[in-house]
Amino acid sequence: MIKKTNKRPVKHLLREHGITPTQQRVEIANFLFKKQQHVCADQILSTIKQGQRPVSKATVYNTLGLFAKKGLLREVIIDPNKVFYDTNTEHHHHFYNTDTCTLTDVDKHDININNLPTLPTGTKIHCVDVIIKIGNE
Repeated sequence: MIKKTNKRPVKHLLREHGITPTQQRVEIANFLFKKQQHVCADQILSTIKQGQRPVSKATVYNTLGLFAKKGLLREVIIDPNKVFYDTNTEHHHHFYNTDTCTLTDVDKHDININNLPTLPTGTKIHCVDVIIKIGNE
């Protein structure tokens, strides 16, 4: 996992990953990396819009995509209209609560995956992600 702490300035973290630390990127990174969390773009947008320097929706989406591409975040796609960004980049799985629209981490060792089907010719597995959809009783 990439260590993201308040002890190391966010600007250094971005530079280490080949990202130019613009004001908007730094502001988004400060929000994201203050703790381990699962957030969607709209949550970030609404939080940052409350600040002194609001950013556009396009900037938020572009920044999240860049951070994911550079390995700072992990995209968790629930469905085409629901994407979370996970600050925990270690391999793990998730519970998704359909009633509360929240993600909870599941350790990769808590799920045993056996008997995968034969892969199509010329392909290989990159990873296996499990999202267990749950609801409240």
